[in-house]
Amino acid sequence: MANLKFLPLLIFSIIFFFSIQSHASESLIEQTCKNTPHESLCLQYMKSDPGSSQADVTGLALIMVDAIKATAQQAQTKIQQELEKGHGSETEKRALNSCAERYRAVVEGDVPEAIEALQKGDPKFAEQGANDAALEATSCETSFSSGKSPLTQQNNAVHDVAQVAAAIVTNLL
Repeated sequence: MANLKFLPLLIFSIIFFFSIQSHASESLIEQTCKNTPHESLCLQYMKSDPGSSQADVTGLALIMVDAIKATAQQAQTKIQQELEKGHGSETEKRALNSCAERYRAVVEGDVPEAIEALQKGDPKFAEQGANDAALEATSCETSFSSGKSPLTQQNNAVHDVAQVAAAIVTNLL
C-alpha cells in the first residue's frame, strides 16, 4: 500500500517528461522551419508528418526530401494527363516530354541521392540533390516557349519544397 501513494507523483513525472519532450520537438521544428525560404510550407509538411515530433534535423530533412518525391510524382501525373489530352502544339508536347524526363530524374536520381546522403551523414550531396530538384522544376517551367505552362502550380510546388529541403540540409553542413 505504501507504494500507491507515490503513484500520482510517478504519473505527474511521466506527463511532465513527455510534455517537455514534445515542446522541445516543436521548438526544433519551428526553429528549423524559420531558417527556410518558405517557413509556412515547411511547418505545413512537418505538422502533417507524425514522425516529425520525434525527429532530429536529419529526420526533418528526410521528411522534406520525401515531400520532394511526392510533389514531383504529382507533377508526373499532371504531365501524363496533359499528354493524354492530346491538345496543344508540337512545341508544347515536346516541352511536356522534356518535363517528364526532368521529373523522372528528380524521382529516380535526385531524391534517392539525397536520402542516401542523409542516411550516410553526407549532407553536401543531399543539398545538391535538393537543389537539383529545384532546378529541374524551374527548367520545366521555362521550357514552355509560349510562356503559358500547364504545370506552373506543380513546378512551383516542387521548387519550393526542394528549396525548403536544401535549407534544412544546410543546418547539417
